[in-house]
Amino acid sequence: MQIHQYDTVIVGAGGAGMRAAIESTQRSRTAVLTKLYPTRSHTGAAQGGMCAALANVEEDNWEWHTFDTVKGGDYLVDQDAAEIMCKEAIDAVLDLEKMGLPFSRTDQGRIDQRRFGGHSRNHGEAPVRRSCYAADRTGHMILQTLFQNCVKHGVEFFNEFYVLDLLINEGKTAGVVAYELATGEIHVFQAKAVVFASGGTGKMFKVTSNAHTLTGDGQAVALRRGLPLEDMEFFQFHPTGIWRMGILLTEGARGEGGILRNKDGERFMERYAPVMKDLASRDVCSRAIYSEIRAGRGCGPDGDHVYLDLTHLPPEQLDAKLPDITEFARTYLGIEPYTDPIPIQPTAHYAMGGIPTNVEGEVLRNNTDVVPGLYAAGEVACVSVHGANRLGTNSLLDINVFGRRAGIAAAAYSDKHDFVPLPENPGALVEALVEGLRNSTGTESVAKIRQELQESMDTNVSVYRTGKTLQQAVEDVAALKERFKNVSIADKGSRYNTDLLEAVELGNLLDLAEVLVVSALAREESRGGHYREDFPTRDDVKFMQHTMAYREVAEDGSTSIRLDYKPVVQTRYQPMERKY
Repeated sequence: MQIHQYDTVIVGAGGAGMRAAIESTQRSRTAVLTKLYPTRSHTGAAQGGMCAALANVEEDNWEWHTFDTVKGGDYLVDQDAAEIMCKEAIDAVLDLEKMGLPFSRTDQGRIDQRRFGGHSRNHGEAPVRRSCYAADRTGHMILQTLFQNCVKHGVEFFNEFYVLDLLINEGKTAGVVAYELATGEIHVFQAKAVVFASGGTGKMFKVTSNAHTLTGDGQAVALRRGLPLEDMEFFQFHPTGIWRMGILLTEGARGEGGILRNKDGERFMERYAPVMKDLASRDVCSRAIYSEIRAGRGCGPDGDHVYLDLTHLPPEQLDAKLPDITEFARTYLGIEPYTDPIPIQPTAHYAMGGIPTNVEGEVLRNNTDVVPGLYAAGEVACVSVHGANRLGTNSLLDINVFGRRAGIAAAAYSDKHDFVPLPENPGALVEALVEGLRNSTGTESVAKIRQELQESMDTNVSVYRTGKTLQQAVEDVAALKERFKNVSIADKGSRYNTDLLEAVELGNLLDLAEVLVVSALAREESRGGHYREDFPTRDDVKFMQHTMAYREVAEDGSTSIRLDYKPVVQTRYQPMERKY
């Protein structure tokens, strides 16, 4: 076992992790641990844009953006955090421009902006052009730009190091434990400050826009170390995933004028959102799509999808503004988007919940107290700027605003504090986990359990939920967790043992799925991405509060999820009915 010592350790090299690293490495000795090569991180899959009220194309201001964020999150947003994010959005975009990001430009040479779902002028009056973009490759460009700037600043990367444990001693952060894929060795990284920026959890669903690697590693590690997870029942289903595949087709397509149509060719969103139409918030659009399918107006022989129609847009506009998604349509579906509508269906896309933090990125151990030296940013975290439903383009904004804040705060903490002593035998838990899986003689298959988990989550915990389906999911996950104890892997080796890591990731997904379904079953209301058909209205009296889920271990080793709740921070925006 190797022991390393750094002032600050950042877990994850996507947008949030690298934005934190750029700040941290200029202020403290920093290491970035990442399970993937940095430019393979999932930030690169984000397409449509990063929003900021630049007002380059039409009138806009950060307060309108804040209102849209709060309304879009169905008023579960912590409004102090939303105000910070939307106010700092302008500088966040300009910082990226100064780093060299090649934004699409207006004829006057300014950063161009386009419309996106849920973003409006004057508190819902009409759609506004707020999304700053680089064609439909914005996330890719952000990731490349941040990586180049990390190289420029001399950031130290440990690539293909899977962080499997968080070390807390005397109530303070002591470091992390990682498994090196290339050698099978276990490494302990002692650190004064740790920043989790390890991404989302979408692979608990079958039809998802998320890559195979998005298995909630950071959330699972925190949960097992006794820390709470916040608002995990709120999972966003993006309206336009490629039919049956889930591959994302950006909301920017509708921002450029794309239209959702049913089998009759009707622009059905006019019935569900008369003002914003196809640019209503994502939860509204996804429910509308499934409502059309349920009403028999779905497309195709099975009536299980609708169409994204771009055929009325000029080919030169598609080539300039949406080159990737038009190529996706040709590659994956064999259709020509110039002349044919694209079959789409909602796809599991984004976790609004995660490790709870304050606006400086400090991780909370309960409703009020922080874990000294521990920070989180990006999709792994929940500062609750997204509430019950994230607005499109707010994710790329979130990672830059709060990634930067977490990096600065972590470096400042490490500058003022000494190392916390490592606990005795710091790698013991990871050694037991890895060797237990490697030497298991069980009969259960990782792939089979993962498949059954994903099928249950798609069937029972999707856009529409009921108490009955959620109870079924609770029972399914419990049964799968029991079977997971008897799982085995074919590869018993040490080098590049991806079988082993997929088994670890499956354990993470099962733990997080349990939190999600237990939290969802307890929330007897409909709000944002959590829609209960048996409780179809929002209940601000009982549920205007954040869910805080804790994992408890009994004396016999069995585990359960305990739920607590935390007040929502309200400043100037009072809850009202959402209309688009």
